[in-house]
Amino acid sequence: MKIRPIHDRVIVRRTEEKKTTTSGLIIPDSATEKPSRGSVVAVGNGKTNSNGDLVPLDVKVNDQVLFTQYSGTEIKIDGESLLVMREDDIVAILD
Repeated sequence: MKIRPIHDRVIVRRTEEKKTTTSGLIIPDSATEKPSRGSVVAVGNGKTNSNGDLVPLDVKVNDQVLFTQYSGTEIKIDGESLLVMREDDIVAILD
């Protein structure tokens, strides 16, 4: 299924965190936090400013981003968990 967010919304696939430490210890799921890093899957057209002009988003598909921990709404599409969030919830684009 294809999905396209509207306005200034972005769809992000969370990047899975490592389940083991560098020394080989396995970290249980109960001790890990949800990752706040992901890959942009789809972006909306942009946000309308006070003059009525469409301002395009800074992020684009396949960008690696950092976002605030509790941002977005989790959805399931074809059995895959994705996040829908506003561009304002993204704090950085990783190069």
